[in-house]
Amino acid sequence: MLSTLNRELSWLSFNERVIQEAMDTSVPLVERIRFLGIYSNNLDEFFRVRVANIRRMMLINNNDIEGFDGTAAELFDEIRRVVVEQQRLFERTYKKILVDFSKHGVYHITEKDLNEEQVLELKTYFHDKVRHSIVPIILDKKHPFPRLRDYRIYLGVKMTYSDSKKFRYAVLSIPTDISRFHLLKEENKQKVILLDDILRLNLFDIFNIFNFETIEAYTFKFTRDAELDLDDDISISFFDKIEKSVKNRKKGAPVRFVYDKEMPADLLAYLLNGMNIKLGVNTIPGGTYHNFKDFRKFPDFGRPEFVYQALPPLPNMQLEQQRSIFKTILAKDVLLHFPYQRFSYIVDLLREVAIDPKVSSIKINVYRVSYNSQIMNALMNAVSNGKEVTVIFELQARFDEENNLYWSERLKEYGAKVFYGFPTMKVHSKLLQIKRLKDKKTEVISYIGTGNFHEQTAKVYGDLGLLTAHTAINKEVKKVFDIVEKGVNSTNFKELMVSPYNTRRKIFTLIQNEMNFAKKGKAALIQIKINNLVDMQLIKKLYSASRAGVKIELIVRGTCCLIHNLPKKSENIQVISIVDRFLEHARFMRFENNGDPQYYLSSADWMERNLDKRIEVSTPVYDRDIQKELDLIFNYQWRGNVKSRILDGEMKNEYRRSEFDEPFRAQFELYKYYESLTKGKPKKKKPTVI
Repeated sequence: MLSTLNRELSWLSFNERVIQEAMDTSVPLVERIRFLGIYSNNLDEFFRVRVANIRRMMLINNNDIEGFDGTAAELFDEIRRVVVEQQRLFERTYKKILVDFSKHGVYHITEKDLNEEQVLELKTYFHDKVRHSIVPIILDKKHPFPRLRDYRIYLGVKMTYSDSKKFRYAVLSIPTDISRFHLLKEENKQKVILLDDILRLNLFDIFNIFNFETIEAYTFKFTRDAELDLDDDISISFFDKIEKSVKNRKKGAPVRFVYDKEMPADLLAYLLNGMNIKLGVNTIPGGTYHNFKDFRKFPDFGRPEFVYQALPPLPNMQLEQQRSIFKTILAKDVLLHFPYQRFSYIVDLLREVAIDPKVSSIKINVYRVSYNSQIMNALMNAVSNGKEVTVIFELQARFDEENNLYWSERLKEYGAKVFYGFPTMKVHSKLLQIKRLKDKKTEVISYIGTGNFHEQTAKVYGDLGLLTAHTAINKEVKKVFDIVEKGVNSTNFKELMVSPYNTRRKIFTLIQNEMNFAKKGKAALIQIKINNLVDMQLIKKLYSASRAGVKIELIVRGTCCLIHNLPKKSENIQVISIVDRFLEHARFMRFENNGDPQYYLSSADWMERNLDKRIEVSTPVYDRDIQKELDLIFNYQWRGNVKSRILDGEMKNEYRRSEFDEPFRAQFELYKYYESLTKGKPKKKKPTVI
């Protein structure tokens, strides 16, 4: 038996946990269908990145694959098998959700279910609102097959003439500037029809110049390899290379073609031939509808019971109603926990220092920001007020390259100093540092976070951010900025863990420290909350720690290649995963250290790329109150038995429930805890440490 799981198969197991949320009847109906949208979006990215990489391994005959006893081609086949199986589960889940909707008087209908009045309404809607957005493309051998975009969904159209042996084919892109969901009302019923079916209803009008007998349309979509291919031309700037490579990505080789399994064989063959795709290799038969990522915006029909109850971000009582956030941080470290607490404090801090005459400089490194970023606007305001603003943009933030290119240009126009990450090493840390001069003395604060400076994702991503005036930490945060600004190749860090310089070594030392205590018969405990655990060296070190008697508790949201409870290898390790309303994204570590625990917040997952090939930052947490809060967060999540799954070697995704325990939904209980802080003393409901 292999001692680790394969990374790709473990990730697919994680995505199945997302389907489980769609299957869970305790989840409101619209939220269930939105989880299907999340699953679909996740899978698109998986194929564009991970499966594309497997395909490249197949081309060069590279079969060095961790956690899988076979070749790259065999792993590709296994991925396809799992995806097809999940596709069936997906379709069954979708049908079950539609049945549950019908019990509440809500129906998903197709063009075949319409009465005469509805047909007239939708034909009018099509001519008034839709027709101007569609571009039908006729397919024939006289012209090259059109270049299609993998972000879109298409209808493959087949027109059959009275002579049944004569066909004509076409492709019709489903517009993205119009809602995919159109609502109809009928007595006490609410009905929704997809734009796909409105187009099917109007096929005769769209192609009316052709004298066909019958016309039919079937949905398909495809996924391209999303790897950036950076030009080696040294005369081209890094900015221009990224810009050129993002454009070329749209021409990447197809790695997946998903189609309606009812599509006629001749139409399917014509499409595959035109796109140079082989049937059965990159193809996956599916249902009538694709691009379920659009279902993340599925309408709620004005029915509060169909969606989660609103949980607005709560105030942080250290920062609330303070005249100066900067001065509050100088007095005491602050921990922000999103989305439970307001992300707007970061924007407010930047707005404050932008107009503070004594603030001299602001430095920030950006991986992802929102399209309409208040963070970026606050920085431009700071430049306008004479501050020295330095922004490090990571231009290789996958699928956000264009947004970062845009904002970097805007900031340069305003006069900010803009730097970019390295071609071979992404800057993935989340840092902010502000310098202020008072009475000829320098005051400095820093923010070190686990998530991006992104107002929108902060509403749903569970992340942590430390605001601190700790002198030694501030000095080392400045060193990190110097690496990019001044081209410093390496530097010594004593406080921070900074990849690729000392993170791996420091984590090894911390694990070894627990092993030494265990061997002396003392209590030894490691608690890690992380998104992905893939790095084989660290997995082996955790196995060694387990054998030495160290108790290890891991909360891993996504990919986990470690297998717990293996005889004589990982019997002291437990691993759970939480998939719930909020996306678990925070990364932090706790090492018992013989009763004097050490705490770290981190931007890094335990993956080779994060430890050796990116700039990542982990910060120690020294404030005792914040340490207690981190303990509470971990203990709440470890106690959770409603949305927690056990991660085992068979990837069963079984819920971690016990008939003897009271239900404890960690995310909701955490919200209640933070809510109680805003009303006075927190309720005394301290979870038992398991």
